[in-house]
Amino acid sequence: MSRPDRPLFTDVSVTVNTGDRVGLVGINGTGKSTLLRVLAGTAEAESGTIRRGRDLELAVLDQDAALPPGKVLDSVLATGAEKWEAEAALSRLGMGEFFDVSTSDLSGGEKKRVALAIALVRPSNLLILDEPTNHLDIDGIMWLEERLEAYRGGLVLVTHDRHVLDRLTTHVLELDRGKSYVHTGGYGSYLEGKGERAAAAESAEAVRKNLAKQELAWLRRGAPARTSKPKYRVEAAKALIADKPEGPARPAELHLEFPTPRLGDIVIELDEIVGSAPDGRQLFGPFDLKLDPRERLAIRGGNGAGKSTLLNIMAKKLEPTSGTVRWGTTVEFGYYTQQSDDAFDPTARVREVIAGPNRKPDWTDARLLEAFWFDTDAQWAQVSTLSGGERRRLHLLTVLAAKPNVMLLDEPTNDLDLETLRALEDFLEDWPGALVIVSHDRAFLDRVANRQLTITPDGVVHDGANGVPVPGVASTATPAPKPKGDTRADRPKGKSKSALSNKIRDAEKEIAKLDSRKKKLEAEMAELATSTDYQKLTDLSAEHAAVVDQLDEIELRWLELSEERDTL
Repeated sequence: MSRPDRPLFTDVSVTVNTGDRVGLVGINGTGKSTLLRVLAGTAEAESGTIRRGRDLELAVLDQDAALPPGKVLDSVLATGAEKWEAEAALSRLGMGEFFDVSTSDLSGGEKKRVALAIALVRPSNLLILDEPTNHLDIDGIMWLEERLEAYRGGLVLVTHDRHVLDRLTTHVLELDRGKSYVHTGGYGSYLEGKGERAAAAESAEAVRKNLAKQELAWLRRGAPARTSKPKYRVEAAKALIADKPEGPARPAELHLEFPTPRLGDIVIELDEIVGSAPDGRQLFGPFDLKLDPRERLAIRGGNGAGKSTLLNIMAKKLEPTSGTVRWGTTVEFGYYTQQSDDAFDPTARVREVIAGPNRKPDWTDARLLEAFWFDTDAQWAQVSTLSGGERRRLHLLTVLAAKPNVMLLDEPTNDLDLETLRALEDFLEDWPGALVIVSHDRAFLDRVANRQLTITPDGVVHDGANGVPVPGVASTATPAPKPKGDTRADRPKGKSKSALSNKIRDAEKEIAKLDSRKKKLEAEMAELATSTDYQKLTDLSAEHAAVVDQLDEIELRWLELSEERDTL
């Protein structure tokens, strides 16, 4: 199959049997969604043969979910499902309050969830799903995993959720620069197979270079000898020298280099904030929150809990129902929303999107696009020809290109491929600004975030991975009896859980830095183990001892702060 500006894949051969669970992976734009449509019969392959079982019954979730007109529940019941089953599927996917809502009034994410419910309850023996975890909360994803694990037919799904791939798939079909590779097992087997392929290519290249050197030396011998060389050998030697291996599909890292404006002490401070839905229903609060200049905050909660509302309040796009918000004078926002990439002009060229409406694209735009893996052909492509993941990547680049020092990211991982996710994680880990993320991608949050804000179904907000309540929030739990004398008047003045939590986070960051330096010094000392540079080894040992002392000191400080916070 191909698309107007380039080929997608060729000679793909795969068999899906009953009980197989095949994960389809590859970088954005390799044709994953196109291949699913070919398998589903909604797109015709340009060449090749597709053989389907006699009694094949298909259920399909397409990337662009199209729903029939009418009420949400009726659209699911139209599959022939029992009412209880339709209601249960919708409820577990976060659509329990939308039974009587018209499908035409749903947002894009809500339509995708209804379409997923339709695919899951439809009688089938082959289930084809394109990014089924997009727009689901953690509970919905875990329920979906259990549902698919119990499915007895064949399953083919495109997903970039590494937990889902590892738990569900029996095979991984990888598309890479027009070729296909099948790996037996889940995400781990895919990584192993990809690594083995890279190692084999590296070994083959070493052999080629060695032979090429020999052939080059042979070609460079004196003129009399050259005239007597067999013509076929000369041509073979030239071909060997010119036969350079195919490079990687894209660099492993994001090479984005631009200054990030420095943040002051104040970033964003929320005081007694309450957030409400457009219909006036209170979503969360009151609660307090203070972000520091190197914040890595994940906002968690079910669909409809108010996560996007909270981001909009932070971004000055929405007024809180009550409470006050304070922003630092040096804050420069970069706001990635779930809908912004849909606002791109479909006829615009990629390079025009980056340049914006007020100037013509120049070489700086080209360099920036190349750094984010848009090659020359892709830069001239129309937005309408991009895959969903490529549009997401373009939208993310427009946010980064604004050179923010505070980034608010609302579901940034949807539709991004595995390579982009890993590179984005590396980039954000070292990025010097403050970061607030709404995401249900567990692997992504494990890597990027070090603090968690959770909005519960009853609107209570908890700060911390262990459910530490945010100051100003009335806890729904029954308070433990206080020991005598444990009153506010007895506590040290100026000490609060939030203040101590900030100090603990600062200590954790310092521990991480020192631990990283300690490991680097140990690696350097190991390299010099057989060296005669004793002075260098002595200097490294002294620095290592000093770092270990600092690490012991800060770890003790962290323990004291933690114990002090727990007594409040």
